Amino acid sequence: MSIADISPADIAAARSRIPDAFESGDKRIKQFLMVLGGIAYLAFCIWVFDITLEKLFGGLGKMGHVIYQMVIWKDFLSWDFSGIFVGLAETLGMALLGTTIASLFAIVLGFVAAKNVVANIFVHHLIRRFLDLLRGIDTLIWALVFVRAVGLGPLAGVLSIIVSDTGTLSKLYSEAIENVDRKPIEGVRATGANGLKIYRFGFLPQVMPVFLSMSLYWFESNTRSATILGIVGAGGIGMQLSERMKVQYWDQAAFIILLILVMVALIDIVSKHVRMKLIGTRTL
Repeated sequence: MSIADISPADIAAARSRIPDAFESGDKRIKQFLMVLGGIAYLAFCIWVFDITLEKLFGGLGKMGHVIYQMVIWKDFLSWDFSGIFVGLAETLGMALLGTTIASLFAIVLGFVAAKNVVANIFVHHLIRRFLDLLRGIDTLIWALVFVRAVGLGPLAGVLSIIVSDTGTLSKLYSEAIENVDRKPIEGVRATGANGLKIYRFGFLPQVMPVFLSMSLYWFESNTRSATILGIVGAGGIGMQLSERMKVQYWDQAAFIILLILVMVALIDIVSKHVRMKLIGTRTL
C-alpha cells in the first residue's frame, strides 16, 4: 500500500490505536522537561534539607533508645492519672463542641454559598472566598491565634476547630446542596409552599444524610486534631503529652498515646453505628 492509498479513516484508526506515535516533537520535549524539572527539584530538596544516610541511621539509633524507655513503665501507680483522664475528656469535649457549632454555622453558610440557592454571582464569589480564608489557614495556626487572644486552655482549641471546620464543612455542604434533585423541590413548590418550607421539605431531606455523615467524620478527625492543638497550649490531652515529652517521661508519654489510640478507635466504632442508624444504611 502506498501513501496515496491511505485514507483519512485509516489515519484516524491508527491515531486511536497508537496515539503516542502522532504526538508532536514539541509536546514530547515539554514532557521531558517537566520530568527533568521534577527530578531536579527533588534533588534540590534533598540537598537543602541535608538528608544523608548518616543522619537517617543515627536518628534511628536514638529513636531505638526512646522506644526502649517507652516500653519500660516505672512507678506506674504514682502517675498523675487524674490529670491524664481529665485531659482526655477535655480533648473529646473540644472536638464535640467545636464540630457541633461549626456544623450549625455550615448549614447556613452552605445554603448561602450554593449556586442553586443564591444566584447572585457577587454574593456567591464573596462567600466562597470567605470560606477559602477560613479553611485555608490550618487549625493549628488558628489555635496559636486564639491562644494569644483568649489564653491557654480548651476554649482556644474549641474556637480554632469552629473557625476551621466552618470553612471546610460549608464548602462540602454547598456542593451537596448544588447536586440535589430538582424534582422534589419543584414538587414542594407546586403545592404552594414558598420560602423556608421549600428548603425544609425540598432540600433538607435530600442533603441531611450527607450533612450528618460529613459532620460525624469531621468529629472523628477533630478528636485527633484536638490532641495536636493541646501541644500548642489549647488544653486537653495534647498538653499532658507535651509536658511529659519535654521532661522525657517517655513511659508516661507512651501510656497517653495508647489512650489516644483507644479513644479514636472507640469514637470511630460509635460514630460508624450512629451514622448508619441516622442515614438508614445497614452495616456490612
